[in-house]
Amino acid sequence: MKPESITIISFGYFEHRFPCEICKEVEQEFHVPVVSREGHLDLSEFFDPARKQYDANKLLKEIDARFAADNQKTLALCNLDLFIPILTFIFGQAFLNGRSGIASSYRLRNERYGLKPDDKILTDRLRKEVIHELGHTFGLYHCTNPICVMRSSTYVEDIDQKDWKFCAKCRKELGVE
Repeated sequence: MKPESITIISFGYFEHRFPCEICKEVEQEFHVPVVSREGHLDLSEFFDPARKQYDANKLLKEIDARFAADNQKTLALCNLDLFIPILTFIFGQAFLNGRSGIASSYRLRNERYGLKPDDKILTDRLRKEVIHELGHTFGLYHCTNPICVMRSSTYVEDIDQKDWKFCAKCRKELGVE
C-alpha cells in the first residue's frame, strides 16, 4: 500500500535549507508528498558510554513508536554517531517494509575526514542516505548496480560514487517507473 505522505523529522540542529532541499528530491523519487518538521527527543538514553556512540536500533524503535503512523513513512534526521552491534558505525537504519528510518549527518561531513567543510557535498550525501533508508521502508533491498542509490555504502566514498536516484530495476520494484 502506497503511503499518503513521507515526513522528514529533524532532530537537532540542521539549517532549514537542508531538509527543504532534500524533500524535493525525495518527493521526485517516491511520487508521494513530503513534509519536513522538527522533532524533540531526549537522545541521551540511546547513548552507549562504552562505544561512545548511539544505538541505532533502539533509536529507530523509539522513532517508530513515537512519531510514525500507518499511512505514512517517517524518516528522522540526526547528527549522531550511530552503530548497530555488528558494525563499527552506520550512516542510517530503517525497518524493511516498515514505517520508519533514520539517517545521520555525523559521518557525512567532510570535517570528519580532515577536509574543508562543504555544504554541497554534505547535502548530496544526506540526500542519498535519506532516499536509501526510505527505499528500505518501501521494501527495497541493497542493489548491485554501482550507481543506484540503493547500493550498500560502507564508507563515505561509496556514497559519493553513487547517484541519488533509483536504477531502473529498483524503480520498477517501487512501481514508480
